[in-house]
Amino acid sequence: MSGHIDIPIGSLLPKGPLTPCALSVASANSGRSFYIETFGCQMNAHDSEKVAGVLLARGYRQVESAVDADLVFFNTCSIREKAAQKVFTRLGDFRDARGENKIIGVLGCVAQQEGESIFKRAPWVRMVCGSASYRKLPELLDGLEAGQTRVTGLDLDTDETFETEITRRDNPIRAYLTIIEGCDYACSYCVVPHTRGPQRSRSSAAVLEEVRRLVDSGYTEVQLLGQTVNSYRDPSPRGMSFVELLLAVAEVPGMRRVRFTTSHPNDFTREIVEAIDSTPALCDHIHLPVQSGSDRILKQMLRTYSRDEYLSKIDWIRSARRPISITTDIIVGFPGETEAEFAETMSLLESVQYDGVFAFKYSPRPNTSAKDMPDAIPEEEKSRRLAILQSRQREIQIARNQFLIGMEFEALVDGRHAARNQWAGRTTSNRIVNFTSPEENLLGQYCQVKIAGAGPNSLVGEHLA
Repeated sequence: MSGHIDIPIGSLLPKGPLTPCALSVASANSGRSFYIETFGCQMNAHDSEKVAGVLLARGYRQVESAVDADLVFFNTCSIREKAAQKVFTRLGDFRDARGENKIIGVLGCVAQQEGESIFKRAPWVRMVCGSASYRKLPELLDGLEAGQTRVTGLDLDTDETFETEITRRDNPIRAYLTIIEGCDYACSYCVVPHTRGPQRSRSSAAVLEEVRRLVDSGYTEVQLLGQTVNSYRDPSPRGMSFVELLLAVAEVPGMRRVRFTTSHPNDFTREIVEAIDSTPALCDHIHLPVQSGSDRILKQMLRTYSRDEYLSKIDWIRSARRPISITTDIIVGFPGETEAEFAETMSLLESVQYDGVFAFKYSPRPNTSAKDMPDAIPEEEKSRRLAILQSRQREIQIARNQFLIGMEFEALVDGRHAARNQWAGRTTSNRIVNFTSPEENLLGQYCQVKIAGAGPNSLVGEHLA
């Protein structure tokens, strides 16, 4: 996308000139402030970066507290019921916002899902905008600044939904980049097709141009994002496959690490494993959601693959010459799930030996077919099953991490624990490593670390000079 500007963290103005029109708008809004609170996944975090870029270009300044902001945005997630409830709880804290002359906006998936009904539930909200409409934020803000009481951006227009003209990069270490939006699968529990729209891919030329800009801005790690990222299909005449795009991104000079999430098993091919196996810049980590180990439950979920088909793809990964870490998503307590079917999920856990699991209790979501399925599992039983699964997975992770003691890994340093006098980084396999070093500032650097200890969620090591 021509004319795009990335604003690194700590900058209040973009690198490069703003157009005269943008400068006049920025001048008009100088002094007005905004605050964004983000719920959800990496895609939501990246969406907030896009929104921040739009606001910075209009002359707003970002502040660290909603109390200090003239404009307060809640960028929302609706993948689970609890996440949506948190948003409305937070909105309740701003019931008196009109009296304070604040503008409250709800963005993202809950905005798209609930639409204008949000105004009824929280009348003090003045903007409701889904993720497909972020490029329309300037005209929505124009409306509010002109005195409109409420504005909405709820179209699932498929043409321009990827990047805004200016993106505020909040993470100085790794950059997120959306390559595919929406989803054409129809999993019975999932709201994504209703909140993000149909599947559409960004052109390979636009993706590669963005990657080159990110390298020029100092980034050496990029994470390619999509609800089903490996379903990517280049819409341009070039017609790149997902694997071809991965390899092209990895070949950009200066790019050291390329990650991607989230993959769908149906579109997961042996070629993806072969690409990771042969290309050091492609990180040795795959997130491959399974959701259940029971064939009957998978069919009820409309997941389009069987247990055996999923396990065959795990075999591809495990047979790679390069060790590749595997993480997954699992839902327990899906309607009608029997004790025996939950046991099938537990046996799959034993078979795969995941390096990490994001496990959740099923919660019914609006506009999904599973919402009206019979034989709902009691909340207490869902909690019991979740606890059993998490306890066993914790044991698996401890064992897998302890196996790494004595090995050496490269870690990209992205944080510091001052109280423990430790630096924190991630290996290419996405494991967290906390380590000591006499160096004063390692942030953003690649360090060789020898592993000396391990817990369920992280490793402990020592910096090798």
